[in-house]
Amino acid sequence: MAGEGSAVVSPEWLAERVDKRTSRSIADTIAELIREGTLAPGTRLPTVRALAAALGVSPATVSEAWGVLRADDLLDTGRRRGTAVRRPHTSAPSPAPANGGPPSSARWAGVDLAHGQPDPRLLPSLEAAVLAGARGPRLNSFDKDYITERLLAAVAPTWPHQPQAWTVVAGGYEGSLLACRSVASAGDAVAVEEPTAPRLLDALRRIGARPVPVRCDAHGPLPKELERALADDPVAFVYQPRAHLPLGHAVTDQRAADLARVLSRPGVRTLVVEDDNSGPLATAWAPGIGAHLPDRVVHVRSYCKTYGLDLRSCVVSGPVEQIDRIRAEHAHGMVWTSRILQDALAHLIEDPGARRAVAAARERYAVRRGLLRDALREEGVDVRCEDGLVLWVPVAQEQSALLHLASYGVTVAPGSPCHSGTPVPAHVRIAISRLPERPAPVRELAALVSAAATGATWEEFD
Repeated sequence: MAGEGSAVVSPEWLAERVDKRTSRSIADTIAELIREGTLAPGTRLPTVRALAAALGVSPATVSEAWGVLRADDLLDTGRRRGTAVRRPHTSAPSPAPANGGPPSSARWAGVDLAHGQPDPRLLPSLEAAVLAGARGPRLNSFDKDYITERLLAAVAPTWPHQPQAWTVVAGGYEGSLLACRSVASAGDAVAVEEPTAPRLLDALRRIGARPVPVRCDAHGPLPKELERALADDPVAFVYQPRAHLPLGHAVTDQRAADLARVLSRPGVRTLVVEDDNSGPLATAWAPGIGAHLPDRVVHVRSYCKTYGLDLRSCVVSGPVEQIDRIRAEHAHGMVWTSRILQDALAHLIEDPGARRAVAAARERYAVRRGLLRDALREEGVDVRCEDGLVLWVPVAQEQSALLHLASYGVTVAPGSPCHSGTPVPAHVRIAISRLPERPAPVRELAALVSAAATGATWEEFD
């Protein structure tokens, strides 16, 4: 099947390679066959009805998969020639839009480049997991299971250190907010890495705490900066151990040890909050400060990017006193996370198929991240990012860069919300999770971003 041409794939051959009879599985299988070259450009696929019959599903299921693949520019459909693998664009470019932008720039109007949310097509299926959760013990008991036995057994071997206590809350933002609330009140100083995830600064604002910035480099927060911040007597230090948003780094073992030494000095009682928002989706393993000061660390691990927002699952560990406060703050002690959702999460962590899906998603995101990062570097834009769903791109002026890109249908996020003060230099954030995995459109996007970063016009780069 790998050669160029107009070969026709039999529905039976294709059906044998589809693991699950869902539209998503059909689309994912065909996309992978295209990317690996098994289905070459020009290869004709079976009709919707023929493939549906071979799979034993409704034609609507196959039609939905076809729609996903067309949206990714992987398939072409013609009334006479049927559906075929899309050929690379080798003909003359399409006319430039009326605003003078580059060819095909309108394609970006429907691509989310601002929010860094996971691609739904790369998430593991929840069906078996939710069913497993519904079969768990103690359903409808009025006892509060802050963490079920099955979930604890699943997460404990994956934890970076051995904590005193555990609980489960509804998502990473709530976990970070409750962790900060467990120690900080209005007016308290809280040391926080700079730049950082906007949700962490938002959490501090909601409490009324005063952020004290701690600058970072490629290895994590700088020990000298943390030492300086401790002069303000912060009640907590909040940082991201891996897949840092927006910089993409992981804190090295040596840096974590150096930070722990600063925090271990006499008279320092600052609590550490580790925000592990990417969870298992992160490519790096980072024991963090908790490996050195386990009794001073609240570790917040979100599973939303890995398994999807509908599970709303975040596991929090830390000293008993802090976990008790988090439990009390969690809807004023009246609510705890559903046992069904907890055991569904445990099933996903343990299930080999879900693990393979997470590993595949990690690889796909790495491809997308690498395509844009390398294309930007070719354009002369200095981007350093090895992990996460966002690229941190320097620009001359934030607002003008945002407006420039918006004029071509490209919407990205500002960098200023990642800073507690005025950012210097300016940056924008570009989400990579929905990028196409084809070099040509990504190079087009990189050229647009490069022009926006410098304030140049498209014609100067033509």
